[in-house]
Amino acid sequence: MNEALPAVRLRVPTDEDAFAWHRVFDDPEVMEFHGGRSAEVSVYEELTARQRRHDAERGFCLWSVLDGSGDVVGFTGAQPWPYAWGPSGEIEIGWRLGRAHWGRGYATAAADETLARLRAAGVPSVVAMVDARNERSIAVTRRLGMRLAETFVTPSSTREGHCYRLDL
Repeated sequence: MNEALPAVRLRVPTDEDAFAWHRVFDDPEVMEFHGGRSAEVSVYEELTARQRRHDAERGFCLWSVLDGSGDVVGFTGAQPWPYAWGPSGEIEIGWRLGRAHWGRGYATAAADETLARLRAAGVPSVVAMVDARNERSIAVTRRLGMRLAETFVTPSSTREGHCYRLDL
């Protein structure tokens, strides 16, 4: 990573972050590779509650990403891959930002901090499952030093995807 990355802070998501996540992700472009449309607030309420449990049980979760002003700009973090297909049981790193924050280095900075936290938690390796058309996320995997391990077809959408890996 040659360029200076922006300052970010990661925190375990609060109840209020469910509303912040809903607000920053309520954009068809943000959701293009995540089902194509915005989720209801209740989905984010359940998701943030689950992340608090994950952090308490595992020492990692999907954390809220805060910019230098303390505003929530998205999330990053890791959790076990939940599906029977793909890298079942492995730890997946991921990120999602509001569109207003794209192209500024936030995803890379936050994902880099996530990797440091995962190393500290003793996680030996991570995967990133990325839609093959998602050039922005593919670029982040490269900046993190991840390698393309395999391609796959997502069972639900029949889209081509990539599985990137990184040993920690």
